[in-house]
Amino acid sequence: MKYKSLGAVREVTGSMHLLISEQGSKLLLDCGMFQGKRSEAEQKNRNPKINPKDVDAIIISHAHLDHCGLAPLLVKKGFTGPIYVTPATAELMQYILADSAYLQQKDAEYINKKRKKGEPKVEVLYSQQDVETTLGLLNIKNFNSEFEISGGFNATFYRAGHILGSALVEVKESGKTLLFTGDLGRKNAPLLQDPEDLSNHKINYLLTESTYGGRIHHDFTQGRQRISQAINKIDQTKGKLIIPAFSLGRTQEIVYSIHQLRVDKKIPQNIEVFVDSPLSVNVTEIFRQHFYELDEETQELMRKDGDPLGFGTLKYTKSVEESKALNTKEGPFVVISASGMCEGGRIVHHLKNSISDSKNIILIVSFQAQHTLGRRIAEGNNEIKIFGEKYRVAAEVLTNNEWSAHADSNELVKFATSVNPDQTFLVHGEMEQMEMLKNRLQDNDLSVTIPDLEDSIRQL
Repeated sequence: MKYKSLGAVREVTGSMHLLISEQGSKLLLDCGMFQGKRSEAEQKNRNPKINPKDVDAIIISHAHLDHCGLAPLLVKKGFTGPIYVTPATAELMQYILADSAYLQQKDAEYINKKRKKGEPKVEVLYSQQDVETTLGLLNIKNFNSEFEISGGFNATFYRAGHILGSALVEVKESGKTLLFTGDLGRKNAPLLQDPEDLSNHKINYLLTESTYGGRIHHDFTQGRQRISQAINKIDQTKGKLIIPAFSLGRTQEIVYSIHQLRVDKKIPQNIEVFVDSPLSVNVTEIFRQHFYELDEETQELMRKDGDPLGFGTLKYTKSVEESKALNTKEGPFVVISASGMCEGGRIVHHLKNSISDSKNIILIVSFQAQHTLGRRIAEGNNEIKIFGEKYRVAAEVLTNNEWSAHADSNELVKFATSVNPDQTFLVHGEMEQMEMLKNRLQDNDLSVTIPDLEDSIRQL
């Protein structure tokens, strides 16, 4: 087996890793979209580091855009093989990829209207037709059931506990086993079952994410307390609480937690909550359909008390008119909207209309990649650019890292040492975090490498 990382190398987002079998078959683990500075994202996403026509198969670890978002582009450029996914990931990708194509089109139209005559027009990466073609290539495989891939590979999905449908991917070829974490989740996270224990597996090579390789997360209850504090504050100021959140995973966790705060009477019962993302509406319905993937606590709550993802003052908005009406609506109320890194979607318009009002609060509950709008807001800049125009940041900005769906340093070390690989490769992390994780793993007698994009294809 040979290996080379083609994305999420010494940075977060853009996950893409190449395996080559002894027979010469080429398998991609993930084909994620790079999210960050617009010019850099444009260059990286339009120019994948492999000819899609040379790829024989793809395995997607989960349905976040930075792990599956370039699949339609690869198809557009000539990929025709199978794309292996879990059942929930298949359903989620239908909406995630269609939404990506739609937002690209809308953002391009908006920006092109503002371009001066003679300036180059923004073009989308792929169309809805490319998405439809991609969905036709999905090959659904269940958890804990080994499947054969042409060219000498065999693979198995195990629960990763990161988002609905997320998988640890075990790949076997010529007597060697590689385990790819995708994004590793956390124990005791809201809604989802914990990551599976694979300590009894013989793992030769571990390819692991390292997003929070040097950080320790607080308990989820602290994250819930921060939401409670923010809601009670805007109830006093009559402002808005704007929460940028990924449509998949984070939105459902926040809604679930607000439901619990209402039940526990920690927040006013009449506070309105708007989930302003058509994609979130569809994703939430998939959560309900995949009841069996949720943790025991959530299943029991749904059996006893009905739907924790729907309550009296919660409204899922769909139309553009409903979304625009929130711009002029008097507070207090909460808006949960995508995208989580504020790089597109309705959240950008909510920020434009809310960030300069001191009555409002912006609550950051997700990881923000470098050079994203969300990162610039979280870093405390007094002025930011939205759609090319400058806006003063007068709203209070709060950062709530307790909600991370990524394993922290302790959890990453515990997982890696439990599978005890012969060699560990660190990906999907900023360099500072990777170096701290590398040192901790080496202290536990693991052999660790941080790949570089310039590396040659590695014989394992």
